[in-house]
Amino acid sequence: MKKRIVQNKLLIIGVLTGAITGYLYYHFVGCTSGTCLISSKPLNSILYFGLMGGLLFSIFKKGPKEKGKSTDTQ
Repeated sequence: MKKRIVQNKLLIIGVLTGAITGYLYYHFVGCTSGTCLISSKPLNSILYFGLMGGLLFSIFKKGPKEKGKSTDTQ
């Protein structure tokens, strides 16, 4: 379990950062009419921004290194 958390720490940080940002967006920007899909309810904003934060931070995750292959062409 601990190994899995360490391997996905960027994803977890991204989701948490996005969720906090989503709540702050709902609180400060929000939607006065209640017809906005994302910002009409705090749960919608938190889930949407959490998903976007997770996707954004997962871009920076390093993949496994391939052994025996060289990128130099000599």
